[in-house]
Amino acid sequence: MEFQQLLKRIVQKGSTHAKWLNTLSFMENAGARKISKCEHPVLVTQIQLKHAAEEHRHAYYLKKQIGKINPDFCKTYENTELLAPVATRQYLHSLDIRACKYLQTVFTLNREDLKYAAYLFVTYAIEVRADELYPVYQDILTEESSKIMVKSIILEEEGHLEEMINQLNEFSSDWKQHADYILMIERELHENWINAIRVEITEPDYAS
Repeated sequence: MEFQQLLKRIVQKGSTHAKWLNTLSFMENAGARKISKCEHPVLVTQIQLKHAAEEHRHAYYLKKQIGKINPDFCKTYENTELLAPVATRQYLHSLDIRACKYLQTVFTLNREDLKYAAYLFVTYAIEVRADELYPVYQDILTEESSKIMVKSIILEEEGHLEEMINQLNEFSSDWKQHADYILMIERELHENWINAIRVEITEPDYAS
């Protein structure tokens, strides 16, 4: 089952669609928290604050969209209210840990500089993914004449990606080769996440 087909299946069942929105909301929130955690104690840039604030807003916006399906669905981020909760919780955390290990081997960085480098490269990888995922999701929402929209998120994520590229250019002249390695790690983790969702929603008892 291709990603588009998987999303079509998700969107067609209200309770599953609510969990998908909640799962995306969880990931946006986790991303915002990671950005805040990577902040230097004093050398915090305006762009980092903006980015964390917008990711938090995306988490809120996606959570709010669930109300269009059923206001009683997915009140929290408990496992029962997420799709593939184990893979969902591991995704960003694993990407962060593996990226840090790699960046520590290729750059000589102290603790604070490593946190900043991880913020740049991990966020870049997540923005590349968001630039692929949200437009596919929006196309399916449009096809299904859904009340739910993610167009505003798409526009902001495009801006985030541009901002990350500008920051990476300032960080290192050869950032692209290192970013490609981080993207490779992200692809593997993303595939694991999507496969876990696929397995979950195709289980016979889930479809009933």
